[in-house]
Amino acid sequence: MKRAMGRGPWAMGRTLLVAAVLVGIGSSALAQSIAPPQKTDGFQLFPRYDFHLTAEHLSHDDPRYVWDMNYGGELDLFGYRSTRLTFVANYQAGLGEEFHPFDPNQGNYTIDGVLSTRVKGFYVAGVFHHLSRHLADRPKRPPVDWNMFGGRVGAVFNRNGTDVEARVDLLGAILKTNVDYNWEMHAGLRVHHHVYGTFGLIGSATLREITTNGLGNRGTQTGGRLEAGVRLNGRGAAIELFIGIERRLDADPIDRLPKRWTVAGFRLLSR
Repeated sequence: MKRAMGRGPWAMGRTLLVAAVLVGIGSSALAQSIAPPQKTDGFQLFPRYDFHLTAEHLSHDDPRYVWDMNYGGELDLFGYRSTRLTFVANYQAGLGEEFHPFDPNQGNYTIDGVLSTRVKGFYVAGVFHHLSRHLADRPKRPPVDWNMFGGRVGAVFNRNGTDVEARVDLLGAILKTNVDYNWEMHAGLRVHHHVYGTFGLIGSATLREITTNGLGNRGTQTGGRLEAGVRLNGRGAAIELFIGIERRLDADPIDRLPKRWTVAGFRLLSR
């Protein structure tokens, strides 16, 4: 227990090294990250809005996990030159087949506030993150939610028709209910290679590590996701078709157990 409780942000070096390896193979990505800050002329109100809608099928022998869906959006409340304040909201629905086909059993709500700016080719941000998890069509359980605050560093560049975004988030828990999280780290890289016209290839990987306070009789938890597919850009939106593999931490809000599965789905984006 002491070993688990002693891990803090400086003990993340091993995980950051793994993240660097993922970046090095060029197959990692941030599938639903907010767009990096863009320079604006002076002060602007609501300079940008984006939405996303994702539906994916999970190949797994547990009847609780068959479909996973996300939809939400992000709004820049204001922009000033290379600085902006962004509000992010997402709803995640988990569907199984325990009682009938397309049986909703989870609903998870995310609300983020991000203040970001550009610094010498990078972008940096302060991040407030809230997530609450709920069971659907099931007996009422104790609340499961947490609030975190931390920082983000990322970079976006283009090389020979390939768009690349790399990013690392490090967040510390400031208020939580029925979770044992202390620190959370996300790392990843998004790759989009333009093939011809509106058609492109995408590759992605993300890595997530959570350090705990040891109260749940478990130590540091590590999960991640690899994804590959194609992207079609339209005039007002884009669609991505993808397959992938994932190790999801705490797939159920009460059991606190990781799950592994393969995924296949689509993602509709306004950008």
